[in-house]
Amino acid sequence: MSDVTRAKHGRPVRHWRRDMVELAALFTAVAAADTVAQLVGHGPDGPVLLVVSAIALVATAGFHLWWSRRHGHAPPADDTGARPPCAGRLAEPAGRTAPERPGGSDCGVDSVLWRMRTTVRDEPGSLAALCAALADRRVDILSLQTHPLGEGTVDEFLLRAPAGVEAPEITRAVARAGGSGSWIERADAHDLVDAPTRVLELATRTALDAAELPLALRRLLGRCTIRSLPAPPDGDGREAGGVPVEGVLEDTVLRLRAPEGGVITVERPYLPFTPTEFARARALVELDTRLGPRVPRGGDVLSLPEGGDLTVRRAGTHDVEAARAMHARCSARTLGLRYHGPVGDADRYLGHLLSPRFGRTLAVQTPSGRVVGLGHLLWDGDETEVALLVEDAWQRRGIGGELLRRLVAMAAEAGCASVYAVTQSSNTGMVAAMRGLGLPLDYQIEEGTLVVTARLDRAAAGTGAAYDRTQERYGGRI
Repeated sequence: MSDVTRAKHGRPVRHWRRDMVELAALFTAVAAADTVAQLVGHGPDGPVLLVVSAIALVATAGFHLWWSRRHGHAPPADDTGARPPCAGRLAEPAGRTAPERPGGSDCGVDSVLWRMRTTVRDEPGSLAALCAALADRRVDILSLQTHPLGEGTVDEFLLRAPAGVEAPEITRAVARAGGSGSWIERADAHDLVDAPTRVLELATRTALDAAELPLALRRLLGRCTIRSLPAPPDGDGREAGGVPVEGVLEDTVLRLRAPEGGVITVERPYLPFTPTEFARARALVELDTRLGPRVPRGGDVLSLPEGGDLTVRRAGTHDVEAARAMHARCSARTLGLRYHGPVGDADRYLGHLLSPRFGRTLAVQTPSGRVVGLGHLLWDGDETEVALLVEDAWQRRGIGGELLRRLVAMAAEAGCASVYAVTQSSNTGMVAAMRGLGLPLDYQIEEGTLVVTARLDRAAAGTGAAYDRTQERYGGRI
């Protein structure tokens, strides 16, 4: 590297020796030009000497050009000596990843983001060989996490590859470099956040709202199925449902003690959990257990078309009495449409429906404090259910549709791919509310039971103006 191209404190560095050489060359050129001018102007062979000099200069320039091209030393015409912005780059600084251009990378070449996990030997040079194999195919490493095991290490990469490089080619290159048990899938811009930042964000969301725990676990561990199961009576008080206090790690299944004493089961197909992931999940559940049940405070005003304002707020187990009173004011037909049959003692299911451990509930409240409507968003494994109940005297005023739009916006914000509603085929009100969402719908009818599934996308996050308003009033945790 020359003195001119080196930089110190962001500025080029020039030395006095280089300046002296350039000055001497300038004086030498002036003296040579004066000598040639004297010969041409006063000598008898001046014109001949001028022509010979021109021919010699042209021949020298042509020889230099031929030699440079032959031996690869000539830089491009527009080369400034600077390296292209993405040549040889392995990773962006943590927390400062450049945003993806639509359909291309920083160098103008189409690229694809991949998440890859592979196991390498725990010995010097194994990771370097893996990185070299990826670099040979112009695959950029944006982030790297390591999960130590008893034998070997699981390395998790976020990669940016040229669009022409497919997943099988990447896994074959990794296998030849010593990687085993490789797994790869497409990633998106949300994966560009580094692991510590993502874990802190999930911990904050969980601390603010108990209903965030299943969603936080899913975002922490990737695509997985999460189920909350009640614990059977245990004899010694140390275990619940066969799960000890410290939890159980079984290959692709995690079992953890739920905050309320039950069991949280996390399953992920084909990709075993590592001890590092198990420790992170257990710490998140422990945080939720120590904080106890909690629901964000706040509310939003719902103005009815015929006049009058109601309040929409998050509901919890402290609203069981108000919900039971609303059930008592509902007709048998309304309850039958909601619960798909005869309704018994509400104590059997209201505690579950209102618990933030199993989902989120919105309550519609009159100025006097009476609850006249409930909307539930329930986590059902890797699926999400929506359910509505509006008191008879308050039906056909747009309350059900407004609750449904807010629930769908909550599901979209939580990253759910779809929501479904189970009702009777004669429940035209629920069907009309689902159609009013303006989303793609699937219908399934079995023995009079109708299941309507709405597929969510980015547009669902803006379903109605309710999403933006409730995000502000509930602090983003409605």
